[in-house]
Amino acid sequence: MTSSLPPSYFDALYAADSDPWRFATSDYEQAKYRQTMASLPRERYGSALEVGCSIGILTGLLAARCDKLLALDVAEAALSQARVNCAAFPRVSFARARIPAEWPDGTFDLILFSEVLYYLDVEDIRRTAAHVCDSLAPDGTVLLVHWTEPTDYPMSGDAAVETFIAACAGRLAHSAHVTQPCYRLDRLDCQVGSDTSG
Repeated sequence: MTSSLPPSYFDALYAADSDPWRFATSDYEQAKYRQTMASLPRERYGSALEVGCSIGILTGLLAARCDKLLALDVAEAALSQARVNCAAFPRVSFARARIPAEWPDGTFDLILFSEVLYYLDVEDIRRTAAHVCDSLAPDGTVLLVHWTEPTDYPMSGDAAVETFIAACAGRLAHSAHVTQPCYRLDRLDCQVGSDTSG
């Protein structure tokens, strides 16, 4: 039985507050978004996947650098706001999905997890990592951005990210690690000569 947080947890959060983490107004979040975008190794991506888009603030920044972007979230209330916030970007599509069980089809040049993995338990993180390796383009990049302060989530940010990186060993190279007050940023890239299709 999974100990990953269920959709009802997030539904309750958004029912109580339309922006529970202050993504639209927090100076901390804005600085983190700038660091996230600056960490992308390419100026433009053909196809990208954002897992856990919430209300779409970071989604809009990503959309400006992607020919096609699929943004997922488990909460319909968040997706409704994201569609409004990203209305100027017709190449962005949104879907309600709970990972890893509802992983999307397709191949992606960029896969982004921002403040997501620690909501999952160890086995769900490993299953998610397997999906990522199978759907990442041969020259693709995975970016992980996670809070590292104590929480009551299933895993800490550090433990969740390290579990994900370990699950990708031999298929993705851990290319960059940046620590900032309260969060960490990690980049994984396809290893030269590796076959991410498994």
